[in-house]
Amino acid sequence: MIEFSHTSVLLNECIEALAIKPKGVYIDGTVGGGGHSLEIAQRLNFPKGKLLCLDTDKRALKAAREKLKDYPVIIINDNFANVKGQATANRIKNADGILMDLGVSSHQLDSGERGFSFHEDAPLDMRMDGDSKLCAYDVVNSYSAEDLTRILFLYGEEKFARGIVGGIIKARETAPIQTTLQLAEIIKNNVPLKVRREKNPCRKTFQAIRIEVNDELESIKAALPDAFDLLNKGGRLAVISFHSLEDRIVKNIFKEFSTGCVCPPGFPVCVCKNKPQGSLVYKKPITAGEIELSANNRSRSAKLRVIEKL
Repeated sequence: MIEFSHTSVLLNECIEALAIKPKGVYIDGTVGGGGHSLEIAQRLNFPKGKLLCLDTDKRALKAAREKLKDYPVIIINDNFANVKGQATANRIKNADGILMDLGVSSHQLDSGERGFSFHEDAPLDMRMDGDSKLCAYDVVNSYSAEDLTRILFLYGEEKFARGIVGGIIKARETAPIQTTLQLAEIIKNNVPLKVRREKNPCRKTFQAIRIEVNDELESIKAALPDAFDLLNKGGRLAVISFHSLEDRIVKNIFKEFSTGCVCPPGFPVCVCKNKPQGSLVYKKPITAGEIELSANNRSRSAKLRVIEKL
Protein backbone atom coordinates (compact mmCIF):
# COMPACT_ATOMS: atom_id res chain seq x y z
CA MET A 1 0.00 0.00 0.00
CA ILE A 2 1.41 3.39 -0.98
CA GLU A 3 1.62 6.26 1.48
CA PHE A 4 -1.28 8.68 1.19
CA SER A 5 -0.18 11.57 -0.99
CA HIS A 6 -2.40 14.17 -2.58
CA THR A 7 -1.68 17.54 -4.12
CA SER A 8 -4.37 20.07 -3.24
CA VAL A 9 -5.82 21.62 -6.38
CA LEU A 10 -6.42 25.40 -6.65
CA LEU A 11 -5.17 25.76 -3.08
CA ASN A 12 -4.42 29.48 -3.08
CA GLU A 13 -7.54 30.27 -5.07
CA CYS A 14 -9.75 28.40 -2.58
CA ILE A 15 -8.23 30.13 0.43
CA GLU A 16 -8.64 33.53 -1.21
CA ALA A 17 -12.22 32.74 -2.22
CA LEU A 18 -13.23 31.67 1.30
CA ALA A 19 -12.04 35.02 2.74
CA ILE A 20 -11.29 33.32 6.06
CA LYS A 21 -12.12 35.10 9.31
CA PRO A 22 -9.88 34.13 12.26
CA LYS A 23 -12.91 33.59 14.51
CA GLY A 24 -15.07 32.06 11.78
CA VAL A 25 -16.58 28.60 11.42
CA TYR A 26 -15.57 26.51 8.41
CA ILE A 27 -16.37 23.10 6.96
CA ASP A 28 -14.25 21.06 4.57
CA GLY A 29 -16.67 18.52 3.12
CA THR A 30 -13.93 16.55 1.37
CA VAL A 31 -10.83 16.85 3.54
CA GLY A 32 -8.75 14.28 1.62
CA GLY A 33 -5.17 14.45 2.82
CA GLY A 34 -5.88 17.73 4.62
CA GLY A 35 -4.12 20.21 2.33
CA HIS A 36 -6.93 22.74 2.08
CA SER A 37 -7.91 22.21 5.71
CA LEU A 38 -4.39 22.87 6.94
CA GLU A 39 -4.35 26.26 5.21
CA ILE A 40 -7.74 27.08 6.74
CA ALA A 41 -6.68 25.92 10.22
CA GLN A 42 -3.52 28.04 10.11
CA ARG A 43 -5.69 31.13 9.67
CA LEU A 44 -8.10 30.41 12.53
CA ASN A 45 -7.95 31.53 16.14
CA PHE A 46 -9.09 28.48 18.09
CA PRO A 47 -11.28 27.85 20.04
CA LYS A 48 -13.51 30.63 18.70
CA GLY A 49 -12.54 29.63 15.21
CA LYS A 50 -13.82 26.17 14.26
CA LEU A 51 -13.14 23.69 11.47
CA LEU A 52 -15.19 20.57 10.73
CA CYS A 53 -13.72 18.09 8.24
CA LEU A 54 -15.57 15.25 6.50
CA ASP A 55 -14.49 12.46 4.16
CA THR A 56 -15.73 9.00 3.24
CA ASP A 57 -12.22 7.64 2.69
CA LYS A 58 -10.75 6.25 5.92
CA ARG A 59 -7.22 6.26 4.49
CA ALA A 60 -7.59 9.95 3.67
CA LEU A 61 -8.79 10.67 7.19
CA LYS A 62 -5.76 8.96 8.67
CA ALA A 63 -3.49 11.24 6.63
CA ALA A 64 -5.63 14.29 7.44
CA ARG A 65 -5.48 13.59 11.19
CA GLU A 66 -1.70 13.43 11.00
CA LYS A 67 -1.44 16.66 9.00
CA LEU A 68 -3.87 18.50 11.29
CA LYS A 69 -2.67 17.03 14.60
CA ASP A 70 -1.55 20.42 15.92
CA TYR A 71 -5.01 21.96 15.51
CA PRO A 72 -8.25 21.20 17.42
CA VAL A 73 -10.25 20.43 14.29
CA ILE A 74 -13.15 17.98 14.17
CA ILE A 75 -12.61 15.13 11.69
CA ILE A 76 -15.52 12.83 10.83
CA ASN A 77 -15.81 9.79 8.54
CA ASP A 78 -18.93 10.66 6.55
CA ASN A 79 -20.15 11.72 3.11
CA PHE A 80 -20.51 15.45 2.45
CA ALA A 81 -24.13 14.75 1.56
CA ASN A 82 -24.64 14.56 5.34
CA VAL A 83 -22.99 17.93 5.99
CA LYS A 84 -26.05 19.43 7.67
CA GLY A 85 -26.52 16.51 10.04
CA GLN A 86 -22.85 16.46 10.99
CA ALA A 87 -22.86 20.21 11.57
CA THR A 88 -25.82 19.84 13.93
CA ALA A 89 -24.23 16.87 15.69
CA ASN A 90 -21.10 18.93 16.30
CA ARG A 91 -22.99 22.00 17.57
CA ILE A 92 -22.44 24.09 14.45
CA LYS A 93 -25.50 26.15 13.61
CA ASN A 94 -23.99 28.18 10.80
CA ALA A 95 -20.73 28.40 8.89
CA ASP A 96 -18.75 31.27 7.40
CA GLY A 97 -17.31 29.11 4.66
CA ILE A 98 -17.70 25.62 3.22
CA LEU A 99 -15.34 23.93 0.77
CA MET A 100 -16.04 20.84 -1.33
CA ASP A 101 -13.39 19.27 -3.56
CA LEU A 102 -15.36 16.80 -5.67
CA GLY A 103 -14.40 13.65 -7.49
CA VAL A 104 -11.66 11.08 -7.04
CA SER A 105 -8.39 12.03 -5.36
CA SER A 106 -4.86 11.54 -6.69
CA HIS A 107 -4.23 8.96 -3.99
CA GLN A 108 -7.30 6.93 -4.95
CA LEU A 109 -6.19 6.93 -8.58
CA ASP A 110 -2.63 6.01 -7.64
CA SER A 111 -3.69 3.20 -5.29
CA GLY A 112 -3.92 0.53 -7.97
CA GLU A 113 -5.41 -2.06 -5.63
CA ARG A 114 -8.56 0.04 -5.21
CA GLY A 115 -9.62 -0.43 -8.82
CA PHE A 116 -9.98 3.21 -9.87
CA SER A 117 -7.21 3.10 -12.47
CA PHE A 118 -7.33 1.45 -15.87
CA HIS A 119 -3.51 1.43 -16.00
CA GLU A 120 -2.98 -1.15 -13.24
CA ASP A 121 -4.51 -4.57 -12.70
CA ALA A 122 -6.69 -4.81 -9.59
CA PRO A 123 -10.04 -6.22 -8.47
CA LEU A 124 -13.03 -4.22 -9.73
CA ASP A 125 -13.80 -2.17 -6.63
CA MET A 126 -13.91 1.66 -7.00
CA ARG A 127 -15.52 2.27 -3.61
CA MET A 128 -14.34 5.53 -2.08
CA ASP A 129 -15.24 4.46 1.45
CA GLY A 130 -14.32 0.80 1.10
CA ASP A 131 -17.37 -0.27 3.09
CA SER A 132 -20.28 0.16 0.68
CA LYS A 133 -22.03 -2.99 -0.45
CA LEU A 134 -22.05 -1.99 -4.12
CA CYS A 135 -18.72 -2.17 -5.95
CA ALA A 136 -17.62 -2.00 -9.58
CA TYR A 137 -17.67 -5.80 -9.87
CA ASP A 138 -21.41 -5.79 -9.09
CA VAL A 139 -22.13 -3.08 -11.65
CA VAL A 140 -20.13 -4.75 -14.42
CA ASN A 141 -21.35 -8.29 -13.79
CA SER A 142 -24.95 -7.91 -12.62
CA TYR A 143 -26.42 -4.80 -14.25
CA SER A 144 -28.59 -5.33 -17.32
CA ALA A 145 -27.40 -4.21 -20.73
CA GLU A 146 -29.99 -1.43 -20.61
CA ASP A 147 -28.78 -0.13 -17.24
CA LEU A 148 -25.10 -0.35 -18.21
CA THR A 149 -25.75 1.56 -21.42
CA ARG A 150 -27.69 4.22 -19.53
CA ILE A 151 -24.86 4.66 -17.02
CA LEU A 152 -22.18 4.95 -19.69
CA PHE A 153 -24.21 7.46 -21.68
CA LEU A 154 -25.31 9.48 -18.66
CA TYR A 155 -22.28 9.41 -16.38
CA GLY A 156 -19.50 8.89 -18.92
CA GLU A 157 -20.97 10.71 -21.91
CA GLU A 158 -19.61 7.74 -23.85
CA LYS A 159 -20.91 7.71 -27.43
CA PHE A 160 -19.66 4.16 -27.96
CA ALA A 161 -21.59 2.89 -24.92
CA ARG A 162 -23.65 0.31 -26.79
CA GLY A 163 -20.61 -1.36 -28.33
CA ILE A 164 -18.74 -1.40 -25.02
CA VAL A 165 -21.73 -2.84 -23.17
CA GLY A 166 -22.16 -5.46 -25.89
CA GLY A 167 -18.56 -6.52 -25.25
CA ILE A 168 -19.13 -6.64 -21.49
CA ILE A 169 -22.26 -8.77 -21.83
CA LYS A 170 -20.56 -11.20 -24.20
CA ALA A 171 -17.47 -11.55 -21.98
CA ARG A 172 -19.39 -12.14 -18.76
CA GLU A 173 -21.42 -14.94 -20.38
CA THR A 174 -18.22 -16.99 -20.33
CA ALA A 175 -16.95 -15.92 -16.91
CA PRO A 176 -17.32 -12.93 -14.54
CA ILE A 177 -15.17 -9.92 -15.30
CA GLN A 178 -12.87 -9.76 -12.29
CA THR A 179 -10.23 -7.07 -12.81
CA THR A 180 -9.64 -3.56 -14.09
CA LEU A 181 -7.38 -4.68 -16.93
CA GLN A 182 -9.92 -7.27 -18.06
CA LEU A 183 -12.50 -4.52 -18.29
CA ALA A 184 -10.04 -2.15 -19.97
CA GLU A 185 -9.28 -4.73 -22.65
CA ILE A 186 -12.99 -5.24 -23.35
CA ILE A 187 -13.46 -1.49 -23.72
CA LYS A 188 -10.50 -1.18 -26.11
CA ASN A 189 -11.77 -4.04 -28.24
CA ASN A 190 -15.21 -2.48 -28.62
CA VAL A 191 -14.44 1.05 -29.77
CA PRO A 192 -13.23 2.11 -33.23
CA LEU A 193 -9.52 1.66 -33.93
CA LYS A 194 -9.19 5.40 -34.56
CA VAL A 195 -10.37 6.12 -30.99
CA ARG A 196 -7.82 3.68 -29.55
CA ARG A 197 -5.03 5.36 -31.48
CA GLU A 198 -5.97 8.88 -30.41
CA LYS A 199 -6.27 8.32 -26.65
CA ASN A 200 -7.02 5.73 -23.99
CA PRO A 201 -10.73 4.92 -24.48
CA CYS A 202 -11.25 3.61 -20.93
CA ARG A 203 -11.55 6.88 -19.03
CA LYS A 204 -15.22 7.59 -19.69
CA THR A 205 -16.41 4.06 -18.86
CA PHE A 206 -14.35 3.90 -15.66
CA GLN A 207 -15.66 7.34 -14.67
CA ALA A 208 -19.25 6.26 -15.28
CA ILE A 209 -18.93 3.08 -13.20
CA ARG A 210 -17.17 4.95 -10.39
CA ILE A 211 -19.94 7.56 -10.26
CA GLU A 212 -22.58 4.81 -10.11
CA VAL A 213 -20.75 2.90 -7.36
CA ASN A 214 -20.36 5.98 -5.15
CA ASP A 215 -23.63 7.72 -6.07
CA GLU A 216 -21.53 10.81 -6.62
CA LEU A 217 -23.90 13.08 -8.53
CA GLU A 218 -26.84 12.51 -6.20
CA SER A 219 -24.56 13.27 -3.25
CA ILE A 220 -23.65 16.61 -4.84
CA LYS A 221 -27.30 17.46 -5.47
CA ALA A 222 -28.11 16.69 -1.84
CA ALA A 223 -25.08 18.44 -0.34
CA LEU A 224 -25.04 21.82 -2.07
CA PRO A 225 -28.47 23.11 -0.96
CA ASP A 226 -27.81 21.95 2.62
CA ALA A 227 -24.35 23.53 2.61
CA PHE A 228 -25.72 26.82 1.28
CA ASP A 229 -28.45 26.76 3.92
CA LEU A 230 -25.80 26.39 6.63
CA LEU A 231 -24.00 29.57 5.62
CA ASN A 232 -24.16 32.78 7.61
CA LYS A 233 -24.97 35.92 5.65
CA GLY A 234 -21.80 36.78 3.80
CA GLY A 235 -20.63 33.17 4.10
CA ARG A 236 -19.18 31.48 1.04
CA LEU A 237 -19.57 28.05 -0.53
CA ALA A 238 -16.61 27.05 -2.74
CA VAL A 239 -16.80 23.94 -4.92
CA ILE A 240 -14.12 22.36 -7.10
CA SER A 241 -15.39 20.06 -9.85
CA PHE A 242 -13.38 17.90 -12.23
CA HIS A 243 -15.70 16.95 -15.07
CA SER A 244 -18.63 18.48 -16.93
CA LEU A 245 -21.33 16.51 -15.10
CA GLU A 246 -20.21 17.77 -11.70
CA ASP A 247 -19.66 21.31 -12.94
CA ARG A 248 -23.09 21.44 -14.58
CA ILE A 249 -24.78 20.53 -11.30
CA VAL A 250 -22.78 23.13 -9.36
CA LYS A 251 -23.42 25.80 -12.01
CA ASN A 252 -27.19 25.16 -12.12
CA ILE A 253 -27.64 25.08 -8.34
CA PHE A 254 -25.61 28.27 -7.92
CA LYS A 255 -27.65 29.90 -10.70
CA GLU A 256 -30.85 28.97 -8.90
CA PHE A 257 -29.62 30.55 -5.66
CA SER A 258 -28.44 33.73 -7.40
CA THR A 259 -31.50 34.26 -9.60
CA GLY A 260 -34.09 36.89 -8.70
CA CYS A 261 -37.34 37.38 -10.58
CA VAL A 262 -38.52 34.32 -12.53
CA CYS A 263 -41.63 35.90 -14.06
CA PRO A 264 -42.09 35.48 -17.84
CA PRO A 265 -40.28 38.23 -19.81
CA GLY A 266 -43.60 39.75 -20.97
CA PHE A 267 -44.85 40.53 -17.47
CA PRO A 268 -44.94 44.33 -16.89
CA VAL A 269 -44.27 43.95 -13.15
CA CYS A 270 -42.84 41.21 -10.96
CA VAL A 271 -45.47 39.04 -9.31
CA CYS A 272 -43.27 36.14 -8.19
CA LYS A 273 -41.56 38.25 -5.48
CA ASN A 274 -38.55 35.97 -5.83
CA LYS A 275 -35.30 37.44 -4.58
CA PRO A 276 -31.78 36.07 -5.05
CA GLN A 277 -30.41 34.26 -2.00
CA GLY A 278 -26.80 34.42 -3.10
CA SER A 279 -24.36 36.21 -5.36
CA LEU A 280 -21.73 34.60 -7.56
CA VAL A 281 -18.27 35.65 -6.39
CA TYR A 282 -16.87 34.96 -9.87
CA LYS A 283 -18.91 35.14 -13.06
CA LYS A 284 -16.79 32.40 -14.63
CA PRO A 285 -15.16 29.41 -12.92
CA ILE A 286 -11.58 29.74 -11.72
CA THR A 287 -9.12 27.33 -13.35
CA ALA A 288 -5.50 26.43 -12.67
CA GLY A 289 -2.74 28.77 -13.80
CA GLU A 290 0.31 27.79 -15.83
CA ILE A 291 2.52 27.18 -12.79
CA GLU A 292 0.05 24.74 -11.20
CA LEU A 293 -0.65 23.04 -14.52
CA SER A 294 3.04 22.38 -15.05
CA ALA A 295 3.40 20.96 -11.52
CA ASN A 296 0.15 18.99 -11.35
CA ASN A 297 -1.34 17.68 -14.58
CA ARG A 298 -4.53 16.60 -12.84
CA SER A 299 -5.43 20.21 -12.15
CA ARG A 300 -6.12 20.79 -15.84
CA SER A 301 -9.79 19.84 -15.55
CA ALA A 302 -10.48 21.54 -12.20
CA LYS A 303 -13.04 24.33 -12.01
CA LEU A 304 -13.72 26.39 -8.90
CA ARG A 305 -17.11 28.08 -8.47
CA VAL A 306 -17.94 30.24 -5.45
CA ILE A 307 -21.20 31.71 -4.19
CA GLU A 308 -21.77 34.13 -1.30
CA LYS A 309 -24.95 34.10 0.75
CA LEU A 310 -26.82 37.42 0.80
